[in-house]
Amino acid sequence: MSDIRLDIIDIGSLHAAYASGMSAAAIIETVFQRIAKADDPGIFIHLASKADLFAEADALGGFDPVAKPLWGVPFAVKDNIDVAGMPTTAGCAEYAYLPAKDATVVARLRAAGALVVGKTNLDQFATGLVGVRTPYPVPRNAIDPKLVPGGSSCGSAVATAHGIISFALGTDTAGSGRIPAGLNNIVGLKPTVGALSATGVVPACRTLDCVSVFALTVDDAYSVFRAAAAKDDVDPYSRAIAAPPLGPCPPALTVGVPAKADREFFGDAAMQAGFETALRTLEQLGCRLIEIPFGDFYATANLLYEGAWVAERYAAIADFMDVSEAAMHPVTRTIIGGARKLSAADAFKGLYALQAHKARLAPVIASVDLFCVPTAPTHYSLETVLADPIVTNSRLGTYTNFVNLLDMCGIAVPTGKRDDDLPMSVTLLAAAGKDALTAALARDLHRASGLGLGATGWAMPACVAKIPDFDDGMIELVVVGAHLSGMPLNGQLCALGGRLSRAARTVASYQLYALAGQSVPKPGLVRVADGEGAAIDVEVWRLSPDAFGRFVAAIPPPLGIGTIELDDGTSAKGFLVETAGLSEAIDISAYGGWRSFVARPAEEVESVPAD
Repeated sequence: MSDIRLDIIDIGSLHAAYASGMSAAAIIETVFQRIAKADDPGIFIHLASKADLFAEADALGGFDPVAKPLWGVPFAVKDNIDVAGMPTTAGCAEYAYLPAKDATVVARLRAAGALVVGKTNLDQFATGLVGVRTPYPVPRNAIDPKLVPGGSSCGSAVATAHGIISFALGTDTAGSGRIPAGLNNIVGLKPTVGALSATGVVPACRTLDCVSVFALTVDDAYSVFRAAAAKDDVDPYSRAIAAPPLGPCPPALTVGVPAKADREFFGDAAMQAGFETALRTLEQLGCRLIEIPFGDFYATANLLYEGAWVAERYAAIADFMDVSEAAMHPVTRTIIGGARKLSAADAFKGLYALQAHKARLAPVIASVDLFCVPTAPTHYSLETVLADPIVTNSRLGTYTNFVNLLDMCGIAVPTGKRDDDLPMSVTLLAAAGKDALTAALARDLHRASGLGLGATGWAMPACVAKIPDFDDGMIELVVVGAHLSGMPLNGQLCALGGRLSRAARTVASYQLYALAGQSVPKPGLVRVADGEGAAIDVEVWRLSPDAFGRFVAAIPPPLGIGTIELDDGTSAKGFLVETAGLSEAIDISAYGGWRSFVARPAEEVESVPAD
């Protein structure tokens, strides 16, 4: 190739190019041209040879994105994650070893057709959020070289931001999959701990570590997550976490945000203004913001570099450190070496403190659908971090350090530019297992920003409607009232593993009534003659056959399940009401749906029959 192709690196565009005849060899050549164009020796510690990549691409066979959903997609791997035949250094040359096999997560991605381009630079032993604690050249921030690149997954983030590869793997214990994303205008998906196997990953804090994903778009990051997520019996911390297709974002989400009095930006007015703008965008997307006192979250974050978890970092590399301490980066050596002053009693004190915070925060976390926080409270220059490496690093973790300790998932997403043109990013957080929910809202938030991708100058790919997976054995259920997203009984669907497929409308052959005598206010839907009713807003959810059966068995009279016709030409089982249940009910069809009726202006409120 004589030119650098700049329009085909996100997975969708890349696969469209392959389908049109582009060869994997041409993409591999493009990757190396982009590496040369970036001209940053700090990004990669080790690169695969072109010959090896050509051979690996040939072994994939013909283009088949169904059998291999990441067919021909180039990616990079943080150099504390094993790739067979490439040295693993963890950012310390003296520690290096040559693994005989891939880390489990790398093996799964290769099985899905992805191609490993190389190993990326990091804060040594994944200890840091700044990206400068490395004996190798420091990667340059892709947006502004005066800023730190963010760590510890600095090389992976910078490579992604330049569009060198389609995605990259990082790790995240204290925020290393989120801070570099925020600093480089890209997406950083930090999954539920245990969702991606840590087998073959050099541990930092083994009980908290997780593999993370950097990408230019949320769709790409989540696609990689789906390809890699699986229970690994070799990893004792692995968990079976659901990774359903990324559906639409549920409407009327409740989003917890730090109370105004608790927000911390360390004097950075541009970051504060950028966060407030992002919150307004969430409201425009239909979210309801709820201010949450954040003192206990901050107190939890402070535990991460105290007692138990510093000792855990030391335990991970004690054999190496005790004989080769001089080979370590001075700041890394100071932080991890502090564990030698700690006792087992100190560790238990930390564990007790964490458990107390968990108990206090569990109902807070459960009180909202998800949270939105700044990815970082401020940006730091290289000069500032080098002058005060400990305090600046600690401040960067203000909104990240507590997340894994509290067993939350998260995704960092660009939301615009600050007043000074530096990147603005927020992180959406939720309880373990809600990875799909955070990603769905992050996708809408990213698209609302109007931003280009990373440092590439490329526009956001066109939003292409995806056909739902109808071969997954799930049953569609139409809900019309109290089971809608954000409504009082929606938790029943979620508890059964239901997932939102889409918002829809019925054909204009239904009437909607507010029923009388219900412990929880709910409507009833009645079929009338074709064209003599109204089109009613509904949601279509998907449940497993077992969950569907249990759900239907629990439906109280006068409600039942029938077939509901939708205006997109499809039909599905859904809620209908017996005509005997309409006594004293009020016809609310003119509102077009239960949500609109509930949200009607106060002056339109009618006297709905009491319970």
